[in-house]
Amino acid sequence: MVLERLGNSLRGAIEKISKALFVDKKLVNELIKDLQRALIEADVNIQLVMEVSERIRKRMFEEGIPSTVTKRDYLLRVVYQELIALMGKEEKRIEIKKKPTVVMLVGLFGSGKTTTAGKLANYYKKRGIKVALLQTDTYRPAAYEQLQQLAKKVGVEFYGDKKEKDPVKIYQKFRDKLNKYELVVLDTAGRDALSKELIEEIRRLTKEVKPDERLLVISADIGQAAQAQAEEFHKSCNITGVIATKMDGSAKGGGALTACAATGTPIVFIGVGEKLGDIELFRPKNFVGRLLGMGDLETLLEKTEEAISKEQAEDLSKRLLKGEFNLLDLYEQMSALRKMGPLNKIMELIPGMSKLKLPKEMLETQEEVIEKWKHMMNSMTKEELENPEVINSSRVERIAKGSGTTPTEVRHLIKQYKKTKKLMKMLKGGPASSEKKLQKMMKRFGLSI
Repeated sequence: MVLERLGNSLRGAIEKISKALFVDKKLVNELIKDLQRALIEADVNIQLVMEVSERIRKRMFEEGIPSTVTKRDYLLRVVYQELIALMGKEEKRIEIKKKPTVVMLVGLFGSGKTTTAGKLANYYKKRGIKVALLQTDTYRPAAYEQLQQLAKKVGVEFYGDKKEKDPVKIYQKFRDKLNKYELVVLDTAGRDALSKELIEEIRRLTKEVKPDERLLVISADIGQAAQAQAEEFHKSCNITGVIATKMDGSAKGGGALTACAATGTPIVFIGVGEKLGDIELFRPKNFVGRLLGMGDLETLLEKTEEAISKEQAEDLSKRLLKGEFNLLDLYEQMSALRKMGPLNKIMELIPGMSKLKLPKEMLETQEEVIEKWKHMMNSMTKEELENPEVINSSRVERIAKGSGTTPTEVRHLIKQYKKTKKLMKMLKGGPASSEKKLQKMMKRFGLSI
């Protein structure tokens, strides 16, 4: 999980409020101390932590608490709102208003600019945008080949000149060809430090290209040093936003996010892994919700839409309403689940799942099970997939042998299929009925939606 330690600490502090009989000054001060400790451990600037603490105290002790809410609920709301403010308040999106909209990536060497260029191309291509990647990094060896390979992998056009050493001339060479694209992502060179040479190169390129967005790609593990980088790059090319990479598990990620927010530079995206799909829009409200265990249904919906088309979803819904559900449907659901990313990342997007405190080992084991199920289904006939009821002992033996699994594992798959089919029948009575049934199920786990 992104900033897992911070999330655990914050949820622990919130639980104290939920379990307390009375919300008094002592409890509020204890909560503030817990928050301070959690934020400082996540490398958030101490001055910012103190400012958040004072705002919480002021709102609880000096401002009037609305009569429509309890003191406990108001305290939770104040903490939630102040954490959002700390992370940047409003979200920023890249608006593709003209053709081409040019996004220029800048940053130091090793920040992940080239990989991020590929991720952005993948992100927008999935949303129906015609994208091209342009290489202007003439400083780093193999930068041309890396971006070219990423473009091929994503399935977008690539432009660059391996022999030319002037990035401005590379852009001028392909400028007319780029006009047919809706979005052009321009990868620039970096250095080990913010040198005069790098600043001059960025200024020249910015003056020539006039990019619509100038995004600073910054590694989250640099922590509070992000603020100085954001300020310096802002002076050189007036950056319009930040992409924080290496956010998956970074202890210093909190420092990087809040440092950028403190400069008034919005975080646009966060990189949450090494794969091309591991990039997310940064929504401060949703991000804080995930940290507090409230989930992030908006991001979950986005990932679902990427994994399964609207037509597939509608077709499955119609089949379920008719009471139809076979192993092919289960197979499609599992394939979509795998496309959405690792189970532990999906689980943190679901409201209340953090309360279950499922161990990482369990989630990793479940991913292995899903992989085995796919092998089993690949060893089944069309008849068996469409009508699992025909699978008898001899067929179980054949499927196990063909998939390199055991008969017990095959029977477990059939058992899971029957459970899933039963669940689908439970949720068959339309949206209102489904919501009531789902709420009932969630309550059994001590959750609420």
